[in-house]
Amino acid sequence: MLGVFSSSIVAPPDELVAAGCRTPSPKITAEALVNRFTQRYPSAVSVHVGDQVQLAYTHHGESPLQPRSFAVKDEIFCLFEGALDNLGSLRQQYGLGKSANEVVLVIEAYKALRDRAPYPPSHVVGHLSGNFAFIVFDKSTSNLFVASDQFGKVPLSWGITADGFVAFADDAELLKGACGKSLASFPQGCFFSTAVGELISFENPKNKITAVPAPEEEIWGATFKVESPAVLAFTK
Repeated sequence: MLGVFSSSIVAPPDELVAAGCRTPSPKITAEALVNRFTQRYPSAVSVHVGDQVQLAYTHHGESPLQPRSFAVKDEIFCLFEGALDNLGSLRQQYGLGKSANEVVLVIEAYKALRDRAPYPPSHVVGHLSGNFAFIVFDKSTSNLFVASDQFGKVPLSWGITADGFVAFADDAELLKGACGKSLASFPQGCFFSTAVGELISFENPKNKITAVPAPEEEIWGATFKVESPAVLAFTK
């Protein structure tokens, strides 16, 4: 799956900008990236949401245990890859029928969070149990919401294209050719929301997330890590 978003939707992360500056490397535009994806996978579905957002996915090569899916409801677009272990109980929680799959569930969870949830986003994502990565774009608010499960079982990467779009994909090699060293693995157990404005660990929302420059030989330009809580030592 692939999602690309202009800088008017999401500001390119400073850490990825810096990584690309440390080691300049070839990049291509967001449009060229999507074209490369659809040419590589002729059966791929590609969707333009105005001039600022492009989404694409394919069932080619997907795992039967972690399928990819796409849905749109009330101007909320969602790409989902993986499977939720607690889908049944979440259907009941959000008042959905037995036919509702993971991508529909995530849209409803996002709507509840946006419209009426008295709790933080970390609470909503933290209740999802299983292997997953998803990209949600709300056209009505221009909000972007991206998350990866706590074990990182579904690969997700993000980077910056030559024209400053922020791209997310489950194929790191695809992004490497488009983003150069302005590329990182999306940290497991975390979510990114433009409404919140930062990357947050849904397991430890109070812990800071830092980007560490990656070694030159790695595909990544940076590695995002959730810092451990500070340990205070008391002495008598």
